[in-house]
Parts: sequence; structure tokens; C-alpha cells
Amino acid sequence: MTELSIPELSLVVLVGVTGSGKSTFAAAHFKPTEVISSDFCRGLVADDENDQSATPAAFEVLRFIVGQRLKAGRLTVVDATNVQPEARRDLVLLAREYDVLPVAIVLDLPERLCAERNAQRPDRDFGPHVIRRQRQQLRRHRNSLPREGFRTVHVLNTSDEVQAATITRAKLFNDLRHEKGPFDVIGDVHGCRAELEQLLDKLDYAIDRDGAGRPVNASHPTRRAIFLGDLVDRGPDTPGVLRLVMGMVAAGTALCVPGNHEAKLLKALRGKNVKRSHGLDASMEQLEAETEEFRAEVAEFIDGLISHYVIDGGRLVVAHAGLVERYHGRASGRVREFCLYGQTTGETDEYGLPVRYPWAQEYRGQALVLYGHTPVPETEWLNNTLCLDTGCVFGGRLTALNYPERTLVSVPAARVYHPPAKPFPVSAPADPTSPARREPDVLDIADVSGSRVIETGYLPRVGLREAHAAAALEVMSRFAIDPRWLLYLPPTMSPVATSTREGLLEHPEQAFAAYRSDGVADVLCEEKHMGSRAVLLICRTPKAARDRFGIPASPGTIWTRTGRPFFPTALTADLADRVRIAAEQAGLFRELDTLWLLLDAELLPWNVKAGPLLRDQYAAVGAAARASLPAATAALEQTTARALPADAPAVQALLDRTRTRTANADAFTAAYLRYCWSTDGLTGVRVAPFQVLAAEGAVYHERPHRWHLEIADRLAAAAPDLIATTRRLAVPTGDPASVTAATLWWEDLTAAGGEGMVVKPAANLTNSDNGLVQPGLKVRGREYLRLIYGPDYTQPEHLDRLRQRALGHKRSLALREYALGLEALDRVARGEPLWRVHECVFAVLALESEPVDPRL
Repeated sequence: MTELSIPELSLVVLVGVTGSGKSTFAAAHFKPTEVISSDFCRGLVADDENDQSATPAAFEVLRFIVGQRLKAGRLTVVDATNVQPEARRDLVLLAREYDVLPVAIVLDLPERLCAERNAQRPDRDFGPHVIRRQRQQLRRHRNSLPREGFRTVHVLNTSDEVQAATITRAKLFNDLRHEKGPFDVIGDVHGCRAELEQLLDKLDYAIDRDGAGRPVNASHPTRRAIFLGDLVDRGPDTPGVLRLVMGMVAAGTALCVPGNHEAKLLKALRGKNVKRSHGLDASMEQLEAETEEFRAEVAEFIDGLISHYVIDGGRLVVAHAGLVERYHGRASGRVREFCLYGQTTGETDEYGLPVRYPWAQEYRGQALVLYGHTPVPETEWLNNTLCLDTGCVFGGRLTALNYPERTLVSVPAARVYHPPAKPFPVSAPADPTSPARREPDVLDIADVSGSRVIETGYLPRVGLREAHAAAALEVMSRFAIDPRWLLYLPPTMSPVATSTREGLLEHPEQAFAAYRSDGVADVLCEEKHMGSRAVLLICRTPKAARDRFGIPASPGTIWTRTGRPFFPTALTADLADRVRIAAEQAGLFRELDTLWLLLDAELLPWNVKAGPLLRDQYAAVGAAARASLPAATAALEQTTARALPADAPAVQALLDRTRTRTANADAFTAAYLRYCWSTDGLTGVRVAPFQVLAAEGAVYHERPHRWHLEIADRLAAAAPDLIATTRRLAVPTGDPASVTAATLWWEDLTAAGGEGMVVKPAANLTNSDNGLVQPGLKVRGREYLRLIYGPDYTQPEHLDRLRQRALGHKRSLALREYALGLEALDRVARGEPLWRVHECVFAVLALESEPVDPRL
């Protein structure tokens, strides 16, 4: 067997004369979608794969398709003769444009064999001179393929070699997506060995030393270090830093990417004529005191460093100078150049230093990018990127970020080792007017407009359509609360599967059966309050509101499931303050170690939010029915008394139906009146919290629902006139007695006028073999559903029709919104910028524009 190794992401160019078996080889070793054939493209534009006059147009199509695949990061194979250098040149340029590695696989088979194969194909009557000319072109330039830009060239000379060939797809050196961490990512060291030892010690690494007491390795029982380059120059002990980091990399306790200072040092060590500036003179002087063997090891170490790494499933990217998203996981000289030096505007500042292009300001990638290169006095998150070079060699600090925790650890420099060319304000805040800085809390319409796909940690890809995004933008821009508060929107909730019981559309047995089938052994049944879904954000102090959310002198706010305020500003502040006092009295701020809390709740009564709906729809329907149906009943009663015998049955049937409709209308009116009462300001208003969503640096969707409801009970005990408790019942889904008891409980709730209950996995966030499990299934009572489906929905003919309702889209919508909500909260806890949080919040609102039966 002959193993041909190609990079996982590459442009594979098949080279060979017609009849050499390129298409057969491609079909045997690559997926059909990976192979782009010139013949196929010729057929696309001319309906004839052998129409040579269509070749220029066919290759335009081929290059376009190849470009789109490479842009998307997909291995692509070009099946054409490609025997001419000019034909290959276009493909090499295409690979360079999208920063992938070009690979050539040459099928240089004997001319006679190719001619025999063509003779067996009547559609290939080219004549022997065509094959001879193609083979001459191939032979003339075969050895120049590496000079043309092909990184790898494989040549197969016989049909046996072709038959024996196998393709192995090799990971790119920068592909460490399988590495999950945890990691400690360390900024530019610049020869500050003592500070590096202090930082490693602070991070709980054990340092190993050689016989001379020099550090040669450092290890942690569960973590690894990642060095962001610029280990050398300017500082007092470049060899000591190199010895330690080289030992860690060799032992597997650290990863390292190169910096621009390493690149320059390597040239100097290899005798190249480089200017010994920017600290290189100090490094060379220190290394000259070391052995020749050590200097050779340093050169070999630097030469083997990879420009950047993509880690943890693509969630983390490390590069010395940072990296724009389109370069993540790519391999080219251009990508390496960006990783080492960043991008400049071509200008210099008053200190003669290049002006850096603000790539991080425009970054919108999903991956967290950690980098160094340009020292900053304070680390500052910017669009899911963070610079960790805090100028240790200039008298600042040496800084590390714990990943995935996103906590910072640093040690101060002992002194200024190297005077900076540009004044370095130690511990001074970053200049907020700098054009290279995007305020993390400033939102941009580009962040949410157009069709988008959002990656979440719960569902891999959630797609949004442009039209739905536009609808959401209209709602949010015109009606939503201050976006600095708006950290979360609650998801829609799926109803249970339709019941077949007489007179019922929904019943608890379907909820218990659904969770049993998902392998959920324990559920919690919660009373469903008939109010309006509400999200509460409360702050312990006005200072906390100002420092964390940028909103001065506010105890918090409350909003609807579409982000709108419930009350005027003063009433909102009053409500938030009363909940804040209750939380303080219940000890929640202290217990959860936070200055703010985000709560999921119901706001009662229903008419606080739904007043116009009640007046314009429900009350109008009830009033019209009560005005017309009694009169119709009276008229029919008189008609029945005078009806002819032949007409009496029909009149009686109409009378009976009208009386039933009257009773249904009375039941309809009684149903919505149960959920309404008079309020004056906050008098009569109740809040029923049922989940603690988030606090500073924490989310709670993995805490069991019982824990959340116990927190709610403590709030209700502290403010019983404002905060209502939520009744609940724990049910093992496999215990028939418990299921029966829960069903009776639901019947009692609904018979007393309650809306129904929500059945949730007791553990809260739950996954099954099929993926994410529905966070809750609502089981609504017979009379409440009269409001949803109309006064007469309980009539057999209507129930039969309603039982055909399709729930698939609603269930999908509920899971997608749930995943987006969890992702938003995770981003809040990680301290990501507001635009990253709003990407998910906005997406929930956009999904609400999807066409789905609103009665579900």
C-alpha cells in the first residue's frame, strides 16, 4: 500500500493526461461533493461535457465553486488534466487566497495505457497526438510543482501504484480542537524569568530545577500552560525563560506559539544580518554565555513553533498578535505573518512605532482569541478577545488567564527592565477615546441583522432568517427596555401531546409519558400561575447597578418576554426595590456572593400586562355572546312552542345548541375573570419567582428546581404581600401511584380555577440520548383552554379537529429558544461583552417571528 498524506483542509489538484484515471481515483478516495470536475462544469454551462468551446466558461464555474468551498473550510479536489503550469497557477492562487495548502497528486501513467483507455470511450475521440502533447507538458514541468507553490506533491507512475494508493487526511499542526484544557494562558514574558516563576507558583505549578538550580520544567496536576510568544528580548534572563518554557513544552505541560521577537532571534542565531534592536542585543549577549548546544536547541525550538492553535472544539484561539476569524485554522505565509506581527495601517505614531489596525474592534467570531504583542496597562475584554501582554518588562505585570474559567491572575514586575519607546502608563485605565477600541457595551446593527447562525453549547447551530431578524429589530429598537439591562429573554414553552380522553385536549399522562421516554426518572410539577412571564433584575446597591450595568441610581428592572417594560419608570423602580429588600432579608446576596440577581417569574394579575387584550378581545367576545345568545334562546323557545310537528325536532336541536353555546360563553367569561383583579400602583400586584437565572459570574440551570423554588419561598416569606409562592409536587415518572396523585392534584388545581401545571425535569437542565430535553411541558386545564381555542372548543366536532394539531414546530422552537437563553446566561457569567449576550437575546426574539400556531 502507498499512503498519500494530505492536510485535512487543503486544495487537492489532480494532475494527469486524459485517460490516466483521475476521475476514477477521485471517486475511490474522496466524497462526491468534494470533487469538482472540469467535465462536470463543462456540462453545466454547455449541456455537453466534451464541448471544448465551453472550457473557459466551465473553468470560471469551477474556480467559483472551489473558492466557495475553500472559504467555508472544506477540502476540495479539482479533477482536470492540469498539465499546464498556467492552469495550475490559478488554482495555487485560489488556495493562497483562502489560506489553505495546495497539494498535487500526479498520475503519470504510460502514454500507451492512457490511449487504450480513451479508445474504449467513444466520447473521447481526441486522437493520440492530444495525449502525447499533454504528457509532454506534464513531463516538462513535473519537477517544478514545488516551486509553483504546491506544499506536497505525490507522484504515481503505474496503474499498480494507483491501485495501491490510500489517502490519509492529516490534521493541520494548528488543529488542537481535541484539547479541552483547562489551560493557563500567559502573556509576553520578555526575559522576565523571576516574574514567570512567581506567576507559575501563584498558579500552583510545581517547578523542577536542574543541578544548578535553574528551572527546567513546571507542571500542574490538572492544567497546562500556553505561552503567547515573545519569551525573549529586553528582560534580564532570556536563556532562563527559554530553558523553562522549552522544558515545559518538551514535557507536555505547556504549549507555545511564536512571537515576532522569536522570529527575529531565530534569524540572528542562524547568522542572518538583522539589526540588533528592540532588545535583541540583550538576548544575544545573554545567549552567548550559554553553550553552543543550548543555542542550537533554542533555534530548533523556535523553528518548530506553530503560528497559532485552535483549541477546545474551536472555542479558543491563541496567537501572539491575535487573529481575525477568517484565518482561524488556516495555514499560509499570510496567516503566519498576521500571527507574528498583526496588521498595521502603514502609518507610524509620534514615537516612530507602527499604528496597529484595530482588528479586535471588528471581530465577531465565536472563538475566544487570546493574544499579546502590544502591551496594555490593563486587560480589557473586547469582542470576545483579550490582550494578555501587560508590559512586565516595562515595569507592568505578567498576566495569565485561566481558561475556561476566564479569571485573571498576575504578578507585578520587580522593576522597569527596559525603558519603552512609548510611555507605558502602569496600571492606568485604557483610553476610552482610542479609535482602536470598541466599547464592549456598545451595540451595532451588524451584530444582529441579516441571516445568521449562532453556535450554542446546548444546540450546535441555531439559524435565524433575515426577515425574522428584521421583525425583532423593529420590536427591540422601538419598545424594549434599556439594552444594558436586557440579559435574557425566556423561551416559549411546549404543550404536552394531545390527549384522547373525552372532553379533554391536554392531560398530565402525556407529560409523564414523554419524560419517561426520554429517560427522565424524576419530574417536578409546578403550579402554573395565570399571569405574564416576567424577568427581574435586581441590584443590591445603586453602585452595583452603575458599576455592573452602567445605569446609575437604580435598584433594577422588570421586563416582559419580548423585552418590554411592564410599568412606568418610577413604578418599576419601586417594584425592583421591594424585591431587592426581600432578597436582602432572605440573605440571598450574601449566600450567592453577588451584587445582582436575575430571576424568572410570573407577574400577577394577568390584566397588568394584558388589559388591552382583555378589553378588546376576551371581554368583547363575552359581551357579544351574552347580548345575543339569551335573545336567540328566548326566540327559539317561542318558536318551539309554535312549531309544526315536522319542524319541531330541528327547532329543538337548534335551541339545545344555542343553550349550550350560552353556557359555554358564560364559562368563557368566568375563565378570564378568575385571572383578573383591580390593582392600584403596586397594590394588588404579585410576583411569583420560580427560578434564579444568574448572578455575578454564575448561572444556575444545573441546580435542581427544588433549590430554585426554596429560594422563591424565602423571598415570599420576606415579602408575603408582594411575592407569591409556587405550589409543586415531586413525581417519580415510573411510579404509577405518584403519577395518579399528581393527576388528581392537577384536576383539583384546574377545578378550582387554576390554569394548570408545568411538568419539568427535577434536575433542571437535562440531556437524553436524543439530545436536549424539553425544559418544561405545560398541561393546561379544560376551562383555561376555552380562552385559547374559543368558548365552544369543547364541542365534540371541534375537539376532534383540534386533536389534529401539529406540535413538532412548537417543540423545536421551544428547544432552540431554550438553548439560546442558556447560552446568553453563560456569556453573561463569563463576562463577555454585551453585544455577545445580545446576539442570543435578540435571536430569541427573532425566533418568535416564526410562523407557528399561537394557541400552542
